[in-house]
Amino acid sequence: MTNSGNNETLLRVVNLKKHFPITRGIIVQRKIGAIKAVDGVSFEIKQGETLGLVGESGCGKSTTGRTILRLYPATDGQVYFNDVEISSLSNSAFRSLRPHMQMIFQDPYASLNPRMSIGEIIGEPLIVHTSMRDSERKEQVAKLLDLVGLNPHYTDRFPHEFSGGQRQRIGIARALALSPQLIICDEPISALDVSIQAQVVNLLEELQDVFDLTYLFIAHDLSMVRHISNRVVVMYLGKFVEIAQVDTLFNNPLHPYTQALMSAVPIPDPVVEEKRSRIILTGDVPSPADPPSGCNFHNRCPIAVDICSQEEPELRQIGLDHHVACHLV
Repeated sequence: MTNSGNNETLLRVVNLKKHFPITRGIIVQRKIGAIKAVDGVSFEIKQGETLGLVGESGCGKSTTGRTILRLYPATDGQVYFNDVEISSLSNSAFRSLRPHMQMIFQDPYASLNPRMSIGEIIGEPLIVHTSMRDSERKEQVAKLLDLVGLNPHYTDRFPHEFSGGQRQRIGIARALALSPQLIICDEPISALDVSIQAQVVNLLEELQDVFDLTYLFIAHDLSMVRHISNRVVVMYLGKFVEIAQVDTLFNNPLHPYTQALMSAVPIPDPVVEEKRSRIILTGDVPSPADPPSGCNFHNRCPIAVDICSQEEPELRQIGLDHHVACHLV
């Protein structure tokens, strides 16, 4: 885990929403509802920090990352990057900021164009956003390949010639090509073998130290999130339920959903593992097209009371840099 010594806020998100319309009709389509993938989230990331974002599949983690980078247009809310509000900028104005924000995608097999060579894939951002000559670009691509632990002479090879871990390294090299400040890592290790995951995470940490990078690290693997993150956000059904420093969250989870997540993480000590109790949640995650009233989690919560189904809890501060959205905490 890299500790950020910089207190300057690089990214600030205020009440961000992303709703996908549900339509009916073939010739004339009309909106009959919306899938509330991200439903009013607010947070900030400081320069040089790694913020982990965890939650079940379908809770809106990846959509949050893509909406921040304007790969999806936001339904509502504001995104401030270096105090510049970017969600309402014109495409031409946002183009100048694009090099400072990059993304590493989840699937290293789908995120690389199979018809382009590795040199072309990594060099494409340099063609679009810089005025480098061909010789300079080729030299930069070779440096980037060496930086992520690949042979610089691989530039003429194609993605199918590489393993999953090597492809993800190529994706990391592409993300670094324009010297970004912020990289959103969208589950960058979930499609990789366990033996390769640690190598990729260690590479990300090394690059963060060298280039003072800031990460939003989206993942399912809580042990990996604990290893790499400074702070952690827990997300459930489009909303944030808890935000805390990584040690605080893992040692003292306060939200019932966070407690259930933590109880599912295996502990490499048979004595401790045998004594601790598991929290088994009942039912399935509700549909984001029709979320429950009040607290999104109340229909699965083991300690829910009447107010939970009637009023939505606000994300309020409980301790030093510890925020929880629960009526009973």
